[in-house]
Amino acid sequence: MSENEFPHSFLTGSDAPLERRRRTGGRGADRLRKGPGNSKYLNLVNTMEKSTVLTDDALEAIHNASLTILEEIGMDVILPEARARMKAAGADVTPGTDRVRFDRGLIMDMISSVPSGFTMHARNPIRNVEIGGNNLVFAQIASAPFVADREGGRRAGNQEDYRKLVKLAQSYDIIHTTGGYPVEPVDIHASVRHLDCLSDMVKLTDKVFHCYSLGAQRNLDALEIARIGRGITAEQMEREPSLFTIINTSSPLRLDGPMLQGIIEMSSRNQVVVVTPFTLAGAMAPVTIAGAVVQQNAEALAGIAFTQMVRRGAPVMYGGFTSNVDMKTGAPAFGTPEYMKAVIAGGQLARRYKIPYRTSNTNASNTLDAQAAYESVLSLWALTQGGGNFIMHAAGWSEGGLTASFEKFVLDVDMLQMVAEFLKPLDVSEDALGLDAVREVGPGGHYFGTAHTLARYERAFYSPILSDWRNFETWTEAGRPTTYDHANRVFKEKLNEYERPPLDPAIEEELDAFVARRKAEGGVPTDF
Repeated sequence: MSENEFPHSFLTGSDAPLERRRRTGGRGADRLRKGPGNSKYLNLVNTMEKSTVLTDDALEAIHNASLTILEEIGMDVILPEARARMKAAGADVTPGTDRVRFDRGLIMDMISSVPSGFTMHARNPIRNVEIGGNNLVFAQIASAPFVADREGGRRAGNQEDYRKLVKLAQSYDIIHTTGGYPVEPVDIHASVRHLDCLSDMVKLTDKVFHCYSLGAQRNLDALEIARIGRGITAEQMEREPSLFTIINTSSPLRLDGPMLQGIIEMSSRNQVVVVTPFTLAGAMAPVTIAGAVVQQNAEALAGIAFTQMVRRGAPVMYGGFTSNVDMKTGAPAFGTPEYMKAVIAGGQLARRYKIPYRTSNTNASNTLDAQAAYESVLSLWALTQGGGNFIMHAAGWSEGGLTASFEKFVLDVDMLQMVAEFLKPLDVSEDALGLDAVREVGPGGHYFGTAHTLARYERAFYSPILSDWRNFETWTEAGRPTTYDHANRVFKEKLNEYERPPLDPAIEEELDAFVARRKAEGGVPTDF
């Protein structure tokens, strides 16, 4: 079915209701307006001074080298419509080829219209997220082909595990958005997978979610599902970005058809595009980190400029995903010193252009072990100090992104909450300085029984999810449980406690009807 034949609200606007007649009243409506039980992690702000790895001169050297690549070498743009739009905007399109070159003045003019900040709107307004500036937003792992837990081991993605991971994302406020499908449910046919998965996103969470740019029709279906989920018109959604997509360049120096179609469909409707080159030094980019960052920057700027050729002022993020490979095996390496430098350099570039910055929490471990923790900690240190705004794969990433781990999700949530606590400004109010308590105790006493302590002990310090602080004897008597044991127990407990967020019955009915109709139409054609 062609787009012109599809009676879609985001194609014509004619099917969008002018005003939704919502079923109001009852406890469900009240719960939707209220926040979750613990909302301390909903909106994070990182006001700490950002770290740098590039001097001002080095930053300009990378910037200018990137523009030289776009002027002299260019990008292969594998979609005729995109090349036509680029040519109309002033780019140099080589006839009969995919090659497009961009004058540096054109690039800088285009990126000048990118908003430095914007809001992504969720179906529950308390879940809206602010992007840009000092804001810090964490998104769940996305796109893993495998899933794992201790009992079931590593297995192919499936709908049951997909839904469990989505429920876990809803269960923690520190996870501000889903990132995509946390695991790819291959037991749902690809022609309709997006319909089932995105419908589940609306029903099982009330947070902002993502759509894959795998052809225009999937984007259009996702736009309609997001619109229905929020209960708004297409016009209101165009004013209020409610959906995001990740656009990966095909490094080195290519933008493929589905990604370009995704930019066109999303940017033209004022939805959020995250342009992210995947530049592994020594494989798809020069072996030096500086060279890889230059290529990352060139590819990112080309994609970002194209969003503005589609629609000036469309929301977009600068994505960085530069790391190194193991030169012995060619396998990607994450959480390395090289990754940390690239993350911080990417933050400097994004701030130079005044564009929100996307980066990732990564590790390459195959299980929940010390490597998984320390590589993630190094990633989190770099992205926090480097000024990341939107953090993909923040919880659950294992095996270099090939596996979504239930236990790793819990470990990551714990670490993310620790990051959030660390970023809270230190309270130096008169009460916090505690002089009355010092006067009460005096030299040689203790503070356990003071009024100051008794009034604060329950909330004085962060209480970790997984740390086991029992002494050796007590821990031994308990069977010597490990972090893996605790994480396994916690994710199961959390799933047992899960409550589906309230959803207006009229919205759910409309959503189900749309999904059923699109399935009856065959979804999206595939060759299998």
